[in-house]
Amino acid sequence: MAQQTLLILDFGGQYKELIARRVRECNVYSRIEPGEIPAEKVREIAPVGIILTGGPNSVYREDSPHIDREILKLGIPVLGICYGAQLMAYTLGGTVEPCSVSEYGKTRMTVDPESPLFDELEPEQIGLMSHTDRITVLPAGFTSVASTADCPNAAMQDPRRGLFAVQFHPEVESTPNGTQILYNFLFRVCGAAGDYNLHDLEKRLIEQVRAQVGDAHVLLALSGGVDSSVCAALLSHALPGRLHCIFVDHGLMRKNEGDEVEAAFSGRDLDFIRVNAEDRFLEKLAGVTDPETKRKIIGAEFVRVFEEESAKLPDVRFLAQGTIYPDVIESGGSHAATIKSHHNVGGLPKNMRFSGVVEPLRNLFKDEVRALGRQLGLSRAYVERQPFPGPGLAVRVMGEITREKLEILRDADAIFREEVGRLRVRPDQYFAVLTDTRSVGVVGDFRTYDYTVALRAVRTSDFMTCEYAPLSHTLLGRVSARIVNEVKGAGRVVYDITGKPPATIEWQ
Repeated sequence: MAQQTLLILDFGGQYKELIARRVRECNVYSRIEPGEIPAEKVREIAPVGIILTGGPNSVYREDSPHIDREILKLGIPVLGICYGAQLMAYTLGGTVEPCSVSEYGKTRMTVDPESPLFDELEPEQIGLMSHTDRITVLPAGFTSVASTADCPNAAMQDPRRGLFAVQFHPEVESTPNGTQILYNFLFRVCGAAGDYNLHDLEKRLIEQVRAQVGDAHVLLALSGGVDSSVCAALLSHALPGRLHCIFVDHGLMRKNEGDEVEAAFSGRDLDFIRVNAEDRFLEKLAGVTDPETKRKIIGAEFVRVFEEESAKLPDVRFLAQGTIYPDVIESGGSHAATIKSHHNVGGLPKNMRFSGVVEPLRNLFKDEVRALGRQLGLSRAYVERQPFPGPGLAVRVMGEITREKLEILRDADAIFREEVGRLRVRPDQYFAVLTDTRSVGVVGDFRTYDYTVALRAVRTSDFMTCEYAPLSHTLLGRVSARIVNEVKGAGRVVYDITGKPPATIEWQ
């Protein structure tokens, strides 16, 4: 039986990827398409249900994105969220107007437990609001099933047509029962079967890779990180004897990491090739300080190395990469602003000699990648390694890249990871950054003028948003003392307490 799909129509909402992830957590496969998709295409996809995302626009403006009205007549259940709710109301003849009082943040709501959306929930709920417009007149056939002090139509429904809408965001953690509300829509309204699981995903991804590649050989950009490692494990199952993994040691790895990667993969049933290219990369990066330029240079040089090495291999026509969904989202899309380009998304030259790029993990979230890796036989310790950016320490060294600065960062980062690694409950990601700021210090009777090291530790469930981890002052003090005493060139240590948003997890 074909796997059911929940279709998510994107109207520029910042949380669209979280909607997709929450739906998958409910064991229903989710797929994101542009909000302007025609009804005929939706009919071809035949989703079990549709969710309309939020967005930054006002539906009554002519230049705002709109939906094909016929989609709401297909008989497929639809849930509108925030802008999606207003869009549903506006399209069906309701009225949307600016709020007299805008709502932002956690907001108390009264909901109707008789509504399928709020089944098994108490009448008093908390929902994350983020809107300056509101539905003032409901379309014909709809009733209001939730309200706040300033929003009388915080949710509406027309069960006869399977149309539901909420002004708040059920997909975020700040709405405590949001996942239950999405679950209710999926199973009580859409009648979903819950047939999405990693076992089927593994088989489907293998089939897709084989269909794309045929009998050709594939060259994998193996960084040794979680994403590329899981990609290697998957491709080795899909293409036995035809996978060539090139590990480019660009001199931008963490301490001892090059040797660790080689040890982990050299004994596996694949062609592992290590290329020591530190001099080559550092020469290209000399004098470069802009982070986007660094990423472009590293991405381009990676491909050049792969091309040179693949020329020595039989019938290599495809380049494989461990691109995952957050990489794609942050690199921008039809409605999203580019936050930063990823070397395996936005930095590849257009004149590659490969026939195509194989990215089997492109639509997966980090937690799905880790779970898939465990299913494919990778150890839990390996797949739960700290995330590491493709450009490596080049984007954790602020300003120009030099060997001296890289060595300072490697040693400081190793100390921080060692100390935090001893904790019983650890942050989801933690690492050191070498700033381009130098400050005066005193060591013995001598004046020093050394670099400032910044420490970063965050808690996150999806790597799309995060909060800083409140590490103890005792731990931070111990790490600071070790770094300034053991790492030559490091004279000061600071701790980053910024969340995402407004910051990103990485500094660059």
